[in-house]
This record gives sequence, C-alpha cells and structure tokens, in this order.
Amino acid sequence: MVKERIAFPSFSQEPIRLIDPEGCWVAPFSHGLSAQELRHFYRDMLAARLLDEKLVVLVRTGRTSFIAPHAGHEAAQVGIAHALRKGHDWLFPYYRDLGLVLAMGVPPVEIFGQTLGNAADPAKGRQMPSHPGSRPLNIFTVCSAIASHIPPATGAAISMKLRRTHQVAVCTFGDGATSEGDWHAGVNFAAVQRAPVVFVCENNRYAISVNISKQTASENIAVKAKAYGIPGYYVDGLDVLASYFVVQYVVERARAGEGPSLVELAVHRFGPHSSADDDTRYKSREELSAERQQDPILRYQRFLEREGLWDAQWANELRLEIAKELETALQEAQKAGEPDPLQMFDDVYAARPWHLEEQRRQVAEELEA
Repeated sequence: MVKERIAFPSFSQEPIRLIDPEGCWVAPFSHGLSAQELRHFYRDMLAARLLDEKLVVLVRTGRTSFIAPHAGHEAAQVGIAHALRKGHDWLFPYYRDLGLVLAMGVPPVEIFGQTLGNAADPAKGRQMPSHPGSRPLNIFTVCSAIASHIPPATGAAISMKLRRTHQVAVCTFGDGATSEGDWHAGVNFAAVQRAPVVFVCENNRYAISVNISKQTASENIAVKAKAYGIPGYYVDGLDVLASYFVVQYVVERARAGEGPSLVELAVHRFGPHSSADDDTRYKSREELSAERQQDPILRYQRFLEREGLWDAQWANELRLEIAKELETALQEAQKAGEPDPLQMFDDVYAARPWHLEEQRRQVAEELEA
C-alpha cells in the first residue's frame, strides 16, 4: 500500500504505537493511506472477530473438537497480512492465526472445512482443527508441535536468498514458542545466513496457562534479538496500523537483503488458550475485564471515527454482510461430506509406488463390498 519505507527504532523501551487507545494518530508522520485502504483494515479485523465467534459456536455445539480462539489478536494479524505480498511471499503461521489466514485470502469455506475435517478441507481431513494452510497463497500448513515451523521458515528463506526470488518468509508464533530449542536454532541460523525472514511473536503473555514471567527473565521478547545480532522491534499489537507499518518495514528490509528481524506484537488473548482450557483458573476477573476494555477493534473504530470513516449504519451493514458470507461458507463446507477414504493414499509420493497401489486396490474392494 505505502511506497515510502518508514524506519522504526529497534529495542525501544516502550512499545511502538501509532494510534493511542483513544483513537488519536500519534505518529510523527502521515499514514498516507486512502479511505478505502483504512476501511479495508477494519473489515478484515471485524471478519476475524466474527470468524472467531462462529468457531466458538461450532465447538460448543459439538460440530468440531478443538479451536484456538484468536479474539484480541485481530490488529496484529490483520497488520501482518496487509504488510505481505500475497501469493508471492511465504507465511509460516501458528494455530492461533485463523484471522491472519482469512485476511491473507484463504476462503472461509476452506477454513470451515479444515475445522470440520471434511471434504472441503484442502488437507483432506488429515490435520487437527486450527491447522490451516494454502498452496496457492504460499501459506505453510500449521504444525502442532510448538516452534517446529521456525527452522523450516529459515530454510525456505535461505532458499529464497540463494535463488534470488525477492521473496520474504514471515513466521509467526506465540510467546511460548520462544522457550523451545527449535526457536533459538532457527533464529540463530537465519541471523548467521542473513536470510530474508521476519520472525513475529504475537505475545499475549500466556503460553497455555503459564505467565510469561515464568518463561523468561528478559524484559520482553524483542530484546532477545540482541543475542543473535539482529534488530528487535517491540510493538503495540493492539494497534493495527503500528503492526502493519512495522511489519511492512522489516519485510521490505529483508527483501532488500538486510537480513532477518524479530518483531514482538504485544496483544491480549480474550478467550482461553484453546477450547480445552479454562483461563479463569489462572486469570482474575479483573484482569480479564481490563483486557476486554482494550479491544483493538474498538480502538481502530475510534480512529476511523476521527477520520470521518466510521458510522454505526456502515458498521452494522458491514457486520451483516460478513456474517452472511461466513454462514454461507459454513453451509457449503458442511455439505461437502466426509473425505474419500481412498485419499489416504494420495500426496505421499509424486508417483504412487506399487505397494500403495496394491493397498489402495484392496481398500477400494473392501469399501465396495
């Protein structure tokens, strides 16, 4: 969107913020975004929130077995999505990134199909819910093992560098991933190789039920970049435009051959870690209430109101439009039915070997019988 490359300070003591909680633009530069672009951010954030609400209904009504709520992460995820060249750059997301992949262009019917594990799922029902991916959009399939996607993101970025494709890999994760050995190995190797990769931590301060104070003695996650000789950026992830501009800056920095960066987007997780978790066991009512009062969508709404770009009628119509799109996608996904059992023999080898052909024939005969 923005052609000018705006630089940001690394290792700031306070999180980088462009919109304050009251919706005031506080940056020392003009955002330079059109009314259409600014409203697009809001639409994507609202779509992410409504998707999250829809997924909660699916798990509570027994139509799926697992979700990882992303409410509270919308500003961070939409900011990341708008900073990438969709279909050109590569995204290595984690399980809480359904708002991000939606904003990247993954069709809602595929997201619901993946959640339901049926024939509408591009992965053919082989992954647990909240593990999306997209070959057309260069979105690496989410991995269950925490931080296991970080070394592959580094490897992909090194390949991009060697092949001179001018692509960038962006790898997202939660704060808990930074306690894993894979995280340290991947970031260190990327730094040594000056790979075009951006590591983005969506830090909601809780790895399942463990507060970040029990994970690290560092003042924040961004400061860890110093150990690897790369810049670290501490950002208010409840500010969609701060998330967008900073990620855009480091992505283009990587594309220009200046190496990797670590970005920490400080967010809140409004729901539990997953549908199998009860966050009231480790978060007080006061903490939960205080987080809800810092809703990133409401902050951005206040900003748009000040810009003369938000009113209740437009927002209500937009909400109804998105809700209808999601419901239509869900209905379509539900009609897809179960995956074909014979698909278990697909996608393992480029050419199916004789023993799998024989097994496939046997299974087909049993199914027919």
